[in-house]
Amino acid sequence: MATQNQQYSFRVSGLWNTRHEVSDADGPVGVLHVRRNAWGRIDEGEFRPEKGEILRIRREPGLLRGQFSFWTDAREWLGSSLRPGLLRREIQLSTGSKPLRMFASPGFGRGWRISAPRTGEVASIERTAFGRGARMEVGRRADLEVLIFAYFLSTLAGWESWLPGPQSAASEAAPAAG
Repeated sequence: MATQNQQYSFRVSGLWNTRHEVSDADGPVGVLHVRRNAWGRIDEGEFRPEKGEILRIRREPGLLRGQFSFWTDAREWLGSSLRPGLLRREIQLSTGSKPLRMFASPGFGRGWRISAPRTGEVASIERTAFGRGARMEVGRRADLEVLIFAYFLSTLAGWESWLPGPQSAASEAAPAAG
């Protein structure tokens, strides 16, 4: 469980299949391996924490990109993602506890915000402009597994976040009554 005001840093290595080392103020947390198929499309990921169960991410069959599911090694479902459209820069996350949404950050640069419909921003992911690293700042308590899943999805859509996203993720997250 990630606590409020916690920061994670990600260091990336590798070209085709990448390795993302995750660490916090106390040291290493784990390693996320992202694998591509023969055509270059990212098909799966695997998070190996320093302590705990291995987590697997796999692409679900479907027409929309960004449609992934997240599982434990014992085949327990943890969450899934859905892109509502090809041109919308939003990713919907479904978890057992609460739905989350990812939006491009409001300013120019490469970043994403993770937001809950009722409570607002949960975390933000800021990627370096031309480098391969990233930093995640957690604003509310959240499951580390869900944050790792969100980071994985942000690697798929990193260049989409160059243009500013909505100014208020909370207003975008809550659908208008009507």
